[in-house]
Amino acid sequence: FGAGGFLCYFLIAPILQYVGSPGVQEILPTPGEMRKNLFLPSGIGMLIGAALGGIIMAFPLIRSAFKSLRNSNQRFAGTQTNDEMPLWMLYAAVGLGSIALIVLAYLSVDEMTLPRAAGMALLGTLWIWVAGVIVSECVGRTNWSPLSGMTLIAVTILILIAKAGMSAPAAIVSSITVGAAICLAISQASDMMLDLKSGYLTGAIPRRQQYAQYLGCWLGPLLVIMLMIALNNQYEIGSKTLPAPQATALATVMDGILNDNVPVYRYAAGSGLGFLLAISGLGGIGVLVALGFYMPFHIVLTYTIGNLIRMGSDAVFGSSFAHRVGIPVAAGLMIGEALVDVGNALFRIGSQLFAGGA
Repeated sequence: FGAGGFLCYFLIAPILQYVGSPGVQEILPTPGEMRKNLFLPSGIGMLIGAALGGIIMAFPLIRSAFKSLRNSNQRFAGTQTNDEMPLWMLYAAVGLGSIALIVLAYLSVDEMTLPRAAGMALLGTLWIWVAGVIVSECVGRTNWSPLSGMTLIAVTILILIAKAGMSAPAAIVSSITVGAAICLAISQASDMMLDLKSGYLTGAIPRRQQYAQYLGCWLGPLLVIMLMIALNNQYEIGSKTLPAPQATALATVMDGILNDNVPVYRYAAGSGLGFLLAISGLGGIGVLVALGFYMPFHIVLTYTIGNLIRMGSDAVFGSSFAHRVGIPVAAGLMIGEALVDVGNALFRIGSQLFAGGA
């Protein structure tokens, strides 16, 4: 992960800056522009290529896992012995989700036809599975999720389908509507991975965690929608007070698609490199290097420093020290930072409301 970020800014960028063509140098004026124009699309492509390569390499294991789950469900049918949720519920959820996507796409705009809605839903369902694998592996390895990049790709695919025979406004509305549903579905993969990791540490039963996800997945979107409405009314999303970088990135992608200015070659080059890394036999190095390209460098640097500190701590104090002291302290730092951020936001909103009421 660290190697990917350092390769971007300390090897690739200087080389391109000094020996690249004028067209290349135009997109590299600052580190921020480098990331937006080159490293971000390349990283997204690498994530996709690495995920596809990983799926191909791990297909025998995936097939074996599904066979084991199926045999386990048959063996423990009607009992509470099995630790996993029944597979028929997964298949039913996939089917119902696909139907829901078709209905959502068809009702999104008046110009939508049923065949186009079915095509968008089919590709959306396939992308949920592929992107779910990517997000789960990234969260499982680093606790960071490239959800925004996966959503950008989903919306890109949907717009390419929708704009054929539809007006630009209708294509955007339908793609964003279906893309939002896909984004929420992919985010469940991230959430489930975090739940299972936490549950493994605390001795939770996976089956009950999965049931809880099924029963409670509707609550998050409702709360977030109300929160976003409140924030927009208070600050206006996208303003200087409440910037929305991911929304800006999505708007840039949509503008590029509608104007036929998509950096396909960067996505394709990244996909090829990620695929080669995935089939190299070096484990999940493709996804990790891709994350180094995708994430901002200050995150890469912080993560690298943390790993070096952990390695030094293990060498000096032993691994038991990390489990007894280091991990609890690190968890407290993460929780404390989150609480400070939430408290600061609530304080600012309360101050604004109080000032407005006064």
